[in-house]
Amino acid sequence: MLDETLTYALIKLMKAHRNQLATALVPLGLHVGQEMLLNQLWHEDGLTQSELIARLGVEPPTVTKTLQRLERTGVVYRAPDPDRPRVGRVYLTEAGRSLRTPVEEIWNRMDEELLRGFSAGERELLARLVRVMPDSRFHS
Repeated sequence: MLDETLTYALIKLMKAHRNQLATALVPLGLHVGQEMLLNQLWHEDGLTQSELIARLGVEPPTVTKTLQRLERTGVVYRAPDPDRPRVGRVYLTEAGRSLRTPVEEIWNRMDEELLRGFSAGERELLARLVRVMPDSRFHS
């Protein structure tokens, strides 16, 4: 039966976790996934849309829609590359930069809630296993 598989348990866990994250981001005016794009800009402001697509591993329409929403709310803006005017770059506004600390606090709190009840060794093992799995399993 499907509901007895590890895949079923993981999907159920991730759906619940994603819903919790969505609820936590609402007061910041963000939708789930937008913080992932912002995170890329917090690390390197001024990326192109193509660079964001590659780093996030999502389809181009997803990034386009996310950028449009974030632009409408004043979190990012797009401007031409000064050296290559046909290339657009995405930049954080002050409002976008100010979201970094509260988003990081939410993600840290989500980690704590996810790992509540695990020993230090179990936490370390789970983190290690989860981090090594995607690279080797889901890319064809």
